[in-house]
Amino acid sequence: MRVLVVNAGSSSLKLSVLGPADEILADLTIDPWDGGPDHDELRRFLGGQPGLEAVGHRVVHGGSRFTAATVIDDQVIAAIADLTDLAPLHQPRALAGIRAARAALPGLPQVACFDTAFHAGLPLAAARYALPADWTERFGLRRYGATRCGNLDPGLLMWLLQHGGLSADEVSHGIEHGACLAGLAARPDGSGDMREVRAAADAGSPAARLAIDVHTHRLRQEIAAMAAAMDGLDALVFTDGIGEHQPQVRADAAAGLGFLGVAIDPARNDEAVEGDAEITAPSAGVRTLVIAAREDAEIARQVRATLSPSRPGI
Repeated sequence: MRVLVVNAGSSSLKLSVLGPADEILADLTIDPWDGGPDHDELRRFLGGQPGLEAVGHRVVHGGSRFTAATVIDDQVIAAIADLTDLAPLHQPRALAGIRAARAALPGLPQVACFDTAFHAGLPLAAARYALPADWTERFGLRRYGATRCGNLDPGLLMWLLQHGGLSADEVSHGIEHGACLAGLAARPDGSGDMREVRAAADAGSPAARLAIDVHTHRLRQEIAAMAAAMDGLDALVFTDGIGEHQPQVRADAAAGLGFLGVAIDPARNDEAVEGDAEITAPSAGVRTLVIAAREDAEIARQVRATLSPSRPGI
C-alpha cells in the first residue's frame, strides 16, 4: 500500500509518500508552516502524487476515546477538535492537515494516528494522578506522557493564580508558549531550538548555560526513574531532533548514568551520525544507540493495519 503521511507539528509540516517497503518516494517539509490548509506548497504536493492508496495523519491527543489508529470521518474530526484544549499547539495543525488532504484527495481512506495511543496501555499505577477520586471519575483524568514544560509543582501554578496576579489565560499561554528551553534560556526570539540555545551558551549567555544544565539534570533524572520503573534497562536509545543530532547532549546524559551501566564511546559519539548507530563504550553494561526517528514509517504501518481486510470491523 502506498501511503501519504501528513505529520503536523506545532510550527512545521512534514509530508512523505511511502511505498510498500516504507521507502520514501516523495517528501516535503514546510518550515515554518502558517497552519493553513490552503498553503500553496501543500496544495501542489497533495495534488501531484500518483498512485496513493491511503493517508495517515499524526494527531497528538486522542484523549480516552481514541486508543488506536482510527478511520477519519466527520464525527472523528469533531471529536479531535473537542480535544484541542489538551494539545492547543498541535491539535489545530493536525485538523488543518486533515482538511487539506480530504479536500485534495476525497476518494482515499484517511486514518488518524494518535501520539497518546502509545500510552493507552500504561499500568493504572503509572497512569493515575493522586487527585480526589470524584475528579478523576468526573473528568476522566489520567496521565498520557510527558508535558511540554516537564513536571511542575501544582502549588506553584496555584500561587501564580491566587497571589501572582496572573490570569488563567496568562498561565496557560506561558506554559504552552514561553516555557521549556525557550523560557529557561530567556531567548528574545522565543526559540527553544537546542542548536540556538547551545550557540548562545557557547557565546557566554548565563541563561542559556543554565537552560542546558537544567535540561541535562532532568534528562538524567527521567532516564533513571524509567529504569527503576522497568526494573533496569538493556539499552538506552537517543532519537528525534536532539537525540539524533546533539552529541553533547548524549555525552552529558550518559556521564551521569554510569551507575546504570551506561557508558558511551567518545569517538563514536562525536562522529557525524547518520541513520542508526551504536555508540556504546566497550566496557559498558548497557548498549547505547542512536536511532533515526521514522514517525512516517510507524504511521504508515498503523494505516495499513487499520485498513487491513483481516481486521475485525473493517
